[in-house]
Amino acid sequence: MTFLNKYNQKSGFTIVEVLVSIFILTLIGLAVSSFFKDIFSFNRIISGSLTAQDEARRALKTMSAEIRTASPSSLGAYTLVQTATSSFVFYSNIDGDSFKERVRYFLEGATFKKGVIKPSGLPLTYNPASEVITELIHDVANAATSTFSYYDENYDGTTQALAEPINISIVRLVKITVVIDHDPAQPPGPMTLTTQINMRNLKDN
Repeated sequence: MTFLNKYNQKSGFTIVEVLVSIFILTLIGLAVSSFFKDIFSFNRIISGSLTAQDEARRALKTMSAEIRTASPSSLGAYTLVQTATSSFVFYSNIDGDSFKERVRYFLEGATFKKGVIKPSGLPLTYNPASEVITELIHDVANAATSTFSYYDENYDGTTQALAEPINISIVRLVKITVVIDHDPAQPPGPMTLTTQINMRNLKDN
């Protein structure tokens, strides 16, 4: 005897299965979205930090060259004008012409700046109104660190910096310290760059 059994089979998903599938896909989507968001955020932070560090290195290189060749002004004034913890002012021929410029490096907020005054007029004068200011380094976090430290001829690498008030006439070396922190609330954290420059024309021997 042959029995023919017929089954009415229906294919598809129940409402519960659909809801569970949507929930799982949503979780996966959120996880992927969060992952890419973190990647982009990390890339932005690292990129910004590297940019700030590169700009600081280039600025320190320029500063070193200009400070190293510091010399009396075109009017005969002493080489150094101001030696403060957040600013340093001196004379140097930074553009290769026949005059010495008055150069001012200073920290203003989180930006390290440079001011230059070229002597002009007859007779020659250094007019503060003609100072040209440019921004050199951004994201500076030197709140707890002196940007400029000064030393006399006895500096041996471990000598303490000259204490305030500084006698400008005994300064022979300046140490520059710049702390860079693109985003204090995010890693990788602050990075410190430092350099020290002997002023050739102030040597005692």
